[in-house]
Amino acid sequence: MPLKEAMLYTNANAKVRCNVCAHHCLIPEDGFGICRTRQNRAGKLYTLIYAEASSINADPVEKKPLYHFYPGSYVFSLGTISCNFRCKHCQNWGISTARLGDIQTFAISPEEAVRRAKQAHCDGIAWTYNEPTIWFEYTYDCARLAKAEGLYTVYVTNGYMSEDALNEIAPFLDAANVDVKAFSDSFYKRICGARLEPVLETCERMLEKKIHLELTYLIIPGYNDSREEIKLFADWVAGLSTAIPVHFSRFYPAHLMLDVPPTSIESLEMAHDLAKDAGIEYVYLGNIPGHHYENTYCPECGELLIHRMDYRVKRRIRSPRCPACGRDINIIL
Repeated sequence: MPLKEAMLYTNANAKVRCNVCAHHCLIPEDGFGICRTRQNRAGKLYTLIYAEASSINADPVEKKPLYHFYPGSYVFSLGTISCNFRCKHCQNWGISTARLGDIQTFAISPEEAVRRAKQAHCDGIAWTYNEPTIWFEYTYDCARLAKAEGLYTVYVTNGYMSEDALNEIAPFLDAANVDVKAFSDSFYKRICGARLEPVLETCERMLEKKIHLELTYLIIPGYNDSREEIKLFADWVAGLSTAIPVHFSRFYPAHLMLDVPPTSIESLEMAHDLAKDAGIEYVYLGNIPGHHYENTYCPECGELLIHRMDYRVKRRIRSPRCPACGRDINIIL
């Protein structure tokens, strides 16, 4: 695909300021942003990855994970290369650390992505696997087309997008799962090369814009798994809305953290209980196939509302109301 001029940048003499994410990189001529996918060429900022996909799949929406957004549906999922974080524990490091040319990519225009999503009988399109914000121009064009064709749209994101970027895409974005890496700035700086506050601000803004929001917290033994930190996270979520679905996910050794053991079931269940104690109504455990906390229960009476197994919905309610007690459920069907 030909180079495409980036959205959301300003000129600063011979340099350009990229405004798509919270890094706000000041990029010299011929230089790149932190994401390594945006380059200053003669005072103009270009994206080098427009319509370049590294991964294309039709996934259950539960795999994102989104448990309260069209459960049981399939979503056409696309990812590209690189990232604006440098997470030492990245589960998808093979694509998130790649630069253009390092691994095979596939050209897929927004029009073709929408056509293939419908061809695959998917109900929506998700930008996932790596950080969609660095693919902003492509995801924006895709989202506009997808909405016009009756498809829902999803970001699976680290939440580091700028306020300007969210304002641009919000009218065309239906749902997001934001990966909150930890609840301490020191973790973000040391492990991810970023800051916590912009992530929290993105979550707050998404709620204000009525984007369906779910949160994932990957529990890493010895790094972000203390009772105190998880309680701080849970209290923050509850302060936003007790109806936000929260997914505590099991860590497996990956990338630069091969010496860290997998998360224990006990640690995950402790996090679940702390979140419930904080008042969060829908709390899930991920990467533990068959665990009963994959299911959705009524927060009022405990009725089983959605039974899941390995990202598959085995049984679900037909309206956003508990059939046993009549309580309203925060879910889009």
